[in-house]
Amino acid sequence: MTTEREKMTAGEAFNQFDHELINRRILVRKILQKINNTPDNEERNAMIKGLFAETGDEFFMETDLQFDYGFNVHIGNNFFGNYHLTLLDSCPIRFGKNCYIGPNCSLYTNIHPLNAQERINDVELGAPITIGDNAWFGGGVTILPGVTLGNNVVVGAGSVVTKSFGDDVVIAGNPAQVIKQIDNSNLQEK
Repeated sequence: MTTEREKMTAGEAFNQFDHELINRRILVRKILQKINNTPDNEERNAMIKGLFAETGDEFFMETDLQFDYGFNVHIGNNFFGNYHLTLLDSCPIRFGKNCYIGPNCSLYTNIHPLNAQERINDVELGAPITIGDNAWFGGGVTILPGVTLGNNVVVGAGSVVTKSFGDDVVIAGNPAQVIKQIDNSNLQEK
């Protein structure tokens, strides 16, 4: 039998009030209170790593992090997340390596139906978010469900990303659109 967690992670309709999911959210909230009040960087980041599905060895997250579950967050090596990062991870959120995320950024995998009766009946869905290698998000970026960004993508501050984009672009706006191509032909990665 498929669990609500398995349905949720797969992007299928799920019951957000399932006991396993509620218990995980409560656990995460309790630990996030401690994480977000821990001034020591190494201690704070070790606690975060213990909740995420995976992270690289080089990993740094500032305070005021928020997420639902953690078990759907996958982060590549050499990651920096600035203050007030929100990861609504009903479905997987994947970051490649060398990603730098500015303050007040939000990635939302949760989808609520347009149909009012379905919302009243607590139908909830999700769609994964995938961010390629070498991403850089300015402050206040919002990434919506189902978005995939290629490698070497720069997202301008305040942008709302509603659709997927390929490699080597600067995107900005609401909704975000390509404003510039980037030449990364001489890229030498860390």
